Amino acid sequence: MSESCGMGAPNKEVAELSARIMYNVSKIKNKLIVMSGKGGVGKTTVAINLASGMAKAGYKVGLMDVDIHGPNVPKMLGIEDSIIEPEEDKIKPIKVTDNLSVMSMAFLLPDKDAPVIWRGPMKMQLIDQFLGDFEWGDLDYLVVDLPPGTGDESLSIAQRIPQAEAIIVSTPQEVALLDSRKAVNFARNMKMPVLGIIENMSGFKCPHCAETIDLFKTGGGEKTAKEMDIGFLGRVPIDPQMVLLGDSGSPVVLTEGESAEAFAEIIKNIEDSRK
Repeated sequence: MSESCGMGAPNKEVAELSARIMYNVSKIKNKLIVMSGKGGVGKTTVAINLASGMAKAGYKVGLMDVDIHGPNVPKMLGIEDSIIEPEEDKIKPIKVTDNLSVMSMAFLLPDKDAPVIWRGPMKMQLIDQFLGDFEWGDLDYLVVDLPPGTGDESLSIAQRIPQAEAIIVSTPQEVALLDSRKAVNFARNMKMPVLGIIENMSGFKCPHCAETIDLFKTGGGEKTAKEMDIGFLGRVPIDPQMVLLGDSGSPVVLTEGESAEAFAEIIKNIEDSRK
């Protein structure tokens, strides 16, 4: 088709962006897609702690926040005031530590309270830009924090990142597990391997008597993993300290205690799955 018809230049730009996406993704050894069937299960908390724990262990890690309408990753890492500054002809994600880089819609908003009122095509274009226009470099792990459900963002990531693996986050109660099954089947329909389920908010230890109280039940995630013939990566307890640390921009995995140990065990299980 002749460029004089007006279609040549856009097609060329799309092809060039697709080539950049393929090149950038080829430099990433492991791609982990953190998803959930419903909201409110602590998916972003899990994503930032996995990424931070892996970076602490010495891995080069990228964390891509594609929860475009609710981009909370920067807040929970204490980098919400960071500004994207292009360097010559390169755009780099925000560097949190020497081993951890982050990109999020939150860095592009005019203010923290600004809503993102976009339809699917604009969201898909932004995801393409995150993957193709930002220089992630050589990574051991890319952790992608998806919004809840199986909509546009999930579909875009599944199509753009070959060899990605899904990690499903759920709480133990049945209503959450019903939707986690949908997330598993979405991954299977997209030919994306499911690395396993993480059972979040699994038990609460009373600070007074140390008795464990199953506020949202316990064991449902492991049971679902067995029923669906997928891995079970571990469980994380309800921890008020994790809430306080998240609000202050400090992942609990970088501290000491039961929750930090739980995430360390989950990361070890992920590492073991690479062997």
